[in-house]
Amino acid sequence: MNSNMTVTKRSGAREVIDLDKIHRVITWAAEDLSNVSVSEVELRSHLQFYDGIPTEAIHETIIKAAADLISPESPDYQFLAARLAIFHLRKKAFGQFEPPKLRDHVTKLVELGKYDKHIVEDYTAEELDILDSYIDHWRDMTFSYAAVKQLEGKYLVQNRVTHEVYESAQFLYILVAACLFARYPKETRLQYVRDFYDAVSTFKISLPTPIMAGVRTPTRQFSSCVLIETGDSLDSINATSSAIVKYVSQRAGIGINAGRIRALGSPIRGGEAFHTGCIPFYKHFQTAVKSCSQGGVRGGAATLFYPLWHLEVESLLVLKNNRGVDDNRIRHLDYGVQINKLMYQRLIKGENITLFSPSDVPGLYDAFFADQAEFERLYTQYEQNPSIRKRSLRAVELFSLMMQERASTGRIYIQNVDHCNTHSPFDPQVAPVRQSNLCLEIALPTKPLNDVNDPNGEIALCTLSALNLGAISELNEIEGLADLAVRALDNLLDYQDYPIPAAHTASMNRRTLGIGVINFANYLAKHGVKYSDGSGNNLTHKTFEAIQYYLLKASMKLAKEQGACPLFNETTYAKGILPIDTYKRDLDKICSEPLHLDWEQLRNDIKEYGLRNSTLSALMPSETSSQISNATNGIEPPRGLISVKASKDGQLKQVVPDFEQLRENYELLWQMPSNDGYLQLVGIMQKFIDQSISANTNYDPSKYDSGKVPMQLLLKDLLTAYKLGVKTLYYHNTRDGASDKHDDFAAVEKEDDGCAGGACKI
Repeated sequence: MNSNMTVTKRSGAREVIDLDKIHRVITWAAEDLSNVSVSEVELRSHLQFYDGIPTEAIHETIIKAAADLISPESPDYQFLAARLAIFHLRKKAFGQFEPPKLRDHVTKLVELGKYDKHIVEDYTAEELDILDSYIDHWRDMTFSYAAVKQLEGKYLVQNRVTHEVYESAQFLYILVAACLFARYPKETRLQYVRDFYDAVSTFKISLPTPIMAGVRTPTRQFSSCVLIETGDSLDSINATSSAIVKYVSQRAGIGINAGRIRALGSPIRGGEAFHTGCIPFYKHFQTAVKSCSQGGVRGGAATLFYPLWHLEVESLLVLKNNRGVDDNRIRHLDYGVQINKLMYQRLIKGENITLFSPSDVPGLYDAFFADQAEFERLYTQYEQNPSIRKRSLRAVELFSLMMQERASTGRIYIQNVDHCNTHSPFDPQVAPVRQSNLCLEIALPTKPLNDVNDPNGEIALCTLSALNLGAISELNEIEGLADLAVRALDNLLDYQDYPIPAAHTASMNRRTLGIGVINFANYLAKHGVKYSDGSGNNLTHKTFEAIQYYLLKASMKLAKEQGACPLFNETTYAKGILPIDTYKRDLDKICSEPLHLDWEQLRNDIKEYGLRNSTLSALMPSETSSQISNATNGIEPPRGLISVKASKDGQLKQVVPDFEQLRENYELLWQMPSNDGYLQLVGIMQKFIDQSISANTNYDPSKYDSGKVPMQLLLKDLLTAYKLGVKTLYYHNTRDGASDKHDDFAAVEKEDDGCAGGACKI
């Protein structure tokens, strides 16, 4: 390499490249790491240097050279690349590697309008100095490379036009903690801030995208999921559209329940005209969802729900299909098909399903969610009424069409509406659950709006976070973490803004939370058990019992201190009914683990003091935020020991946690012989989880002689999930024969515009 090669400084001045300085930085980053070569990184970098190269480009070249070397033989290059990237980020943010004092940093960013001014109003200079003493900036060095790139791309406060970065990760964590506990009494809040900071910065609690990207900034909307139900009137449809636009613009993922909209050809205005049906209004909602960008953090996305028995269902099931023309396709929404026991019974018995327009069958739509016996009575009564418009077709044909579309698009989701209401924290007679969200884990009551300020409408919001199972040694550790997570998220409900009154009213009345898990695959690997063979069933039962028990206990304690949520009386908890009372007993045949905690004492305490939060748990995908914690996402098995994620920064390699110790223990996605073991685990989790679970089904066509997954298997898995009490099914993943050829590397996983790509991720 030419020793007289020059670099161009930020000022525009040129000077001779200082190779010793570069060597010192790489050597510093390589300290304590195994199987990494400083000289190899230098060699690969030097080959790409050129005369006059900007200093910024030198940094980026070195980082990329290290990242390209991440491999099963040398996984620690992910930490070498990360440390180099942190060094680079701090230079960009602070002009030096050493971060400034917290007080100076906050003052500056409040003046720039990047931080919420309440921080300096709520905390004195002395308190900010105390908070500064809590920060351990060296924790930045525990990030993997994929984590740093996600932080840089999505979470750190920045100018997305000029690409200026204003903070580092530890400032993010301490200020999220400070904002969430700002309203606690002065004598206790600093300790809560410290405890919460420690939990999130050591990855024991994982925070969702809206909280990491938004808390501490002037934009105060941090709910991950927004559920909006439309009625059948133009006023309601327009109010729904307006609500969608407001929430998409503020980083939320949307669930739209459009099942009430009447079918094509229905009379309107007393027979003056025919109704145009569902599709034009679904297109209207798609336009609303895609109308706003989300500031580079993520794109707008929504899942729209309708019942399997809707008269237009055959047209609705194919809306994502690539065949067809734009007039009869709406491909930029995802769809959730709603099913109940009667529909499954018709399939099993080889009978027919009758399709109706909800507008023609009074009471049927509401009974579908609130009362299964009443639904069956009305449904059979309307089937026998010759004056009602209807269509009848074989159940197996309708289910096969649904599963064919689910298989071909991967994005036709399933909601078992009876399980969502019979095994629910809400009394379905007064607060039925009529929809989920775009990641299929939120199950909350909604009511249609008649206008955007309708005081009687109900928009459901859910605020999320997750416990990192891989960071937990003993189940009793969950108690303290659950208490912190519940308190922080409950505070956030009062801290955030609500653009629409129906969302504010519902949030204040129900105070719903959804706390889930990440790193479940790592947790199974640490315990030497698998997804597929039943060996993880009892461990999963014990673990999720502890999670739900301690979350409920935390909310009960909070109710004791601050009062139960105002609509606690609309929950089944108020009647002394717990999740352990309403689960599907078929689970007892696959899991013999007894209950270990004192549920009867908890039941009595909840009846006496109530709960601060109507719901506590939901299992979300955590696709991006798990990367921050260097964890496996949600409850899913990894596709490879090293996964390659496509992002706007190129391909990011992420190595499974504890790679060298546990590489033989991980069961990878395509090693699983079927979905049976996984669905059993989901059913066991669902016994305790009070909302729902983002559960996927996975198929490898190469296992079958025809190269095609048999429809009989798809239907069997659907029925198995229902039998085990699973409330919802999320993605249908099909193995691409051109990839995932060996266990070390998974195929490149592309970010999409749904939950896994952003909108409702945690």
